[in-house]
Amino acid sequence: MPSPMGVVRHNWTRSEVEALFALPFNDLLFQAQTVHRQHFNPNEVQVSTLCSIKTGACPEDCAYCPQSARYDTGLEKERLMAIEAVVNEAREAREAGATRFCMGAAWRSPRAKDMDTVLGMVKEVKALGMETCMTLGMLDEQQAQQLAEAGLDYYNHNLDTSPEFYGEIITTRTYEDRLKTLENVRAAGMNVCCGGIVGMGEQEDDRIGLLLQLATMDIHPESVPINQLVRVEGTPLAEQEELDPFDFIRTIAVARIMMPKSHVRLSAGRETMNDQTQSLAFFAGANSIFYGEKLLTTANPEESRDMQLFARLGIEPEKYQVTEEEALSEPTVADQLAAQQFYEAAN
Repeated sequence: MPSPMGVVRHNWTRSEVEALFALPFNDLLFQAQTVHRQHFNPNEVQVSTLCSIKTGACPEDCAYCPQSARYDTGLEKERLMAIEAVVNEAREAREAGATRFCMGAAWRSPRAKDMDTVLGMVKEVKALGMETCMTLGMLDEQQAQQLAEAGLDYYNHNLDTSPEFYGEIITTRTYEDRLKTLENVRAAGMNVCCGGIVGMGEQEDDRIGLLLQLATMDIHPESVPINQLVRVEGTPLAEQEELDPFDFIRTIAVARIMMPKSHVRLSAGRETMNDQTQSLAFFAGANSIFYGEKLLTTANPEESRDMQLFARLGIEPEKYQVTEEEALSEPTVADQLAAQQFYEAAN
């Protein structure tokens, strides 16, 4: 007998996931929306902002990434930002309605000499009453523990694709390397942000393989970004054929069914999606977005467009769920007010 919809499971089989992908589109979305409503308010979306704290000159060869030093994409390299500059951007993000501030650095892994600055960023952004997230490449046990002690809430480290297709996209870091970093993040007590990219030339079997990796983890990632490839001139995937939007929506819907309590993030690639596709993604179970004009180094829909779409759909930004200790702090109150102002501006 199949398990009831909406139950958190970690024993998904490939045949079960194949059956979900094979459902008629309307049936799949109905199931995904049913599961979504069991665990979330269907008219709330968590809003995050992403800041590139160190841009370009990455030694990795990820075929989709304009920040790789191996590709000529015209990207200007930038050094690690100063703490004050990052905090200013976080404050602006909070005032625009973001409740989580994500900081990304184009590194294979953080260097010891940069850790103090990175830890300072976490502490200062946290003091604004925001959730904090970082993506800095691979972490060892000590680095993960340092970030956790500084107050980092989430660490992002995507698997990108299935184990079988991974070698077609990246050769400088193994799948096992990625899993080890996620293990270190969990052991340090942080939340995991982990997803992948679709539209890189993979087959449906590879999307199934990616979701199986995520949904059979002992603890599902709390945040699951589903990125659509952004084709950047100068990268090996610049001429990749565009993914059918319905295949993208199917991936969102299956992720929602398999990981019912995770936030599924509509992430990179939104800039090329029309309002109808984004709305379908929300209906399919996406309940998190990156908000702002830029996503690391690629374009993102303008803030006003997001606010207008939220207003048309009757969507509100999800409030930051504070702990008892955080509830006593004034910055958290300011953060909640900023989120409310975001929604009022949209209306």
